[in-house]
Amino acid sequence: MAQDFERNTANGVGTSAVTLRTANSDDAIVGIMIANVTTSQINVEVYINDSSNDIHLVKDAPIPVGSSLQVLDGGAKIVMQNGDALKVKSDTASSADVWVSVVDAIST
Repeated sequence: MAQDFERNTANGVGTSAVTLRTANSDDAIVGIMIANVTTSQINVEVYINDSSNDIHLVKDAPIPVGSSLQVLDGGAKIVMQNGDALKVKSDTASSADVWVSVVDAIST
């Protein structure tokens, strides 16, 4: 069965958490890229809320000027179950562009 590859994006993420994806089935995040679009270093956090807790994938990760952070590397994947919400925020207003690559509704 073919997989359904999708993407979620956000421009100018700042100090309020932005929900990039809420799983409506069993999904796999296969990539998260965050770019610093400001003229100063920023610190970002990426976490999944499982309806009860915030589970951080990265917290207070620095991204220098003109750089980006690849949160998943080496073929790593994160599995999200129905209702899990992937969130991103920065310590600086309107400072991060985010791209998330996902396999939706993982088939068995």
